[in-house]
Amino acid sequence: MTKILILAPHPDDEVLGCGGAIVKHKKRGDKVYLCIVTRAYLPDWSEEYINNRPKEIEKANRILGIKKTYFLDFPTAKLDTVPQKELNDSILKVINEVRPKIIYLPYARDISKDHRLVFESAMVAVRPNAGTCVKKILSYETSSESEGGKNVKVFVPNVYEDIGEELETKIEAMKAYKSEVKEYPHPRSLEMIKILAQKRGSEAGLRFAESFILIREIK
Repeated sequence: MTKILILAPHPDDEVLGCGGAIVKHKKRGDKVYLCIVTRAYLPDWSEEYINNRPKEIEKANRILGIKKTYFLDFPTAKLDTVPQKELNDSILKVINEVRPKIIYLPYARDISKDHRLVFESAMVAVRPNAGTCVKKILSYETSSESEGGKNVKVFVPNVYEDIGEELETKIEAMKAYKSEVKEYPHPRSLEMIKILAQKRGSEAGLRFAESFILIREIK
């Protein structure tokens, strides 16, 4: 049994980025934990949206098999207003409690600044002299965020996970986030999620795959 931690800047990032991998980890008997870093707030989001969000998260977690979810409750799209040390310490606290062997992070050059800041703070938290149990760090791609962000450096994976048997569960988990599912051909439409899985699969000789960037692995 291996402990896995997914760091998601926003709810649904975990499904888009590594929903299939999460399901595979569960099938192997691993324990998967989720840390959602930000939350929506009034008046930028409606009261209905905010009240419905926990239900969507709970349903998606149940479909994926998440053991426990941590909520850091920093403001969405305003992580750059949070002192870096506060974000670093909050993420490190979760890592120290979970003591994961594998961590999944957003891509360092995503369009979303929230994503980039979560990546940077997580890397501070798991630096080699930090004393954590982390042995493997992977960055996931997030539809509509990883297609070319800071400095227009697109996501170029070096690790592929076969999700041929897990894709339908991933799509069901995404359906739980009704407020986030878009119409085709939006990158977050259910059709495009499948198309991306087909594309990544074709790159590795598979029918469907999720792709990642290996940041560090200690064997």
